[in-house]
Amino acid sequence: MQRPIIYIAITNHGFGHATRTAAVAATIQQLCPEVLLIMVTTAPRWLLECYIKGDFIHRPRAYDLGAIQADSLKMDKQATLEKLLEIKKNHRSIIASEVDFIHQNRVNLILADIPFLAAEIGQAANVPCWMMSNFGWDFIYRDWNGDFINIADWIGECYGKCDRLFRLPFHEPMQTFQNITDVGLTGGSPFFDASEIKSRWKITTPREKTVLLTFGGLGIQQIPYENLAYFPDWQFITFDKSAPDLPNLIKVQDVKTRPVDFMPICGRVVSKPGYGTFSEATKLGVPIISVTRDNFAEAAFLIEGISNYNYHQILTPAELFESSWEFLKQPLQPPRCQEPIATDGNEVIAQTVVNFLQ
Repeated sequence: MQRPIIYIAITNHGFGHATRTAAVAATIQQLCPEVLLIMVTTAPRWLLECYIKGDFIHRPRAYDLGAIQADSLKMDKQATLEKLLEIKKNHRSIIASEVDFIHQNRVNLILADIPFLAAEIGQAANVPCWMMSNFGWDFIYRDWNGDFINIADWIGECYGKCDRLFRLPFHEPMQTFQNITDVGLTGGSPFFDASEIKSRWKITTPREKTVLLTFGGLGIQQIPYENLAYFPDWQFITFDKSAPDLPNLIKVQDVKTRPVDFMPICGRVVSKPGYGTFSEATKLGVPIISVTRDNFAEAAFLIEGISNYNYHQILTPAELFESSWEFLKQPLQPPRCQEPIATDGNEVIAQTVVNFLQ
C-alpha cells in the first residue's frame, strides 16, 4: 500500500491561515500517523512546527497573496492589485509547475485554505481539491470595487472548480462554491496547563486582571502601550517584539509558546478581527475585546460571530488608540445566542479527509 499523501496549500497572507490550517493538519496526522503532509506555504517552518508535532514536507510556494499590508489594519490596495495582475498573467506556468510536483509525489488529495489557484491545480492534475475557510478572496476584493471586480470574477471562477468546501464559522455566504459542508470552530489548543504557564512566566495576577494583547503576525505599529501605566496591578502579555519594556508587560520571544497557550489564564484577549484568535478564544471561553476594521469585508462577519457566541466588547479605532483604556474596567457584553457554537471543526475535517484517503 502506498502511503497516503496530502498537499495542503495555504494562502500567503499573515500567519492566521497557516496556524488554523496547521491545527487541522496536526489532527489529520494524529488520526492517520502514516499520512505524508506536504505543507505548501511561505509561512516559516518553525510556525508550522508549533502545531504539527510529527514530520512533514515544507514546500515554500506562494501562488496567491491575500492583501499586502503595512500592519494588521492598513491595506496597500494598489500594490495588491499589481501583484494579482502578475499572478493572473503567469497563472498557467504556476499551475503547470505544481501539477508536475503533484504527479511526481503521487498526491491523493489537495486541501486548501484558501488560494484560488489550488482548485485549478487540482483540476489540471486530476486530483480532488477540497477547501476550508470562512471567506473567499473574491469576496474581499469585490468589496474594493474598481479594477478589483474583474479579478474577483476570475477568482470566483477558480473557486467554482473546487470539489468541496468546509465552511468555517463566522463566514460570508461563499456562494461561488458548489458543494458546502458547514463545520465547527477550528484552531489550536493549549499545549501547557495553566499552572505551568503561570509558573514559567511568573504570573501572579488573577485571571480577570491578566490580558493578552494580540494583533497577528503583522502587529499594529501604534499600540498605546503607555496606557498600561494606568493598570499597575494588572498583567499584560504581548508577542510584539517591538513593544517597550514595562513592569507589567511580558514580551513573549519564545517561538514554541503561542497566543493560545496563554489564553486559559487570561480574563480577556484584546485583538483585531481575525478568525484564528476569535476561534481559539471562543473555543476556550475567553472573552474578546476587538477593534473594528472597516477596509476588510471579512471583519463584519467575524465581529458578528463573536457577538453571537462569546463575551465581548467592540471598540472603535479611537477607543483603542486614543483613550486611556477605561474599556478594560467596563462589563463585557454577553453572547447574543443561547446555543453554544460547535467546536469540533478540526476533528470533522480531519476525519473526512482520513476516510477519503483510506
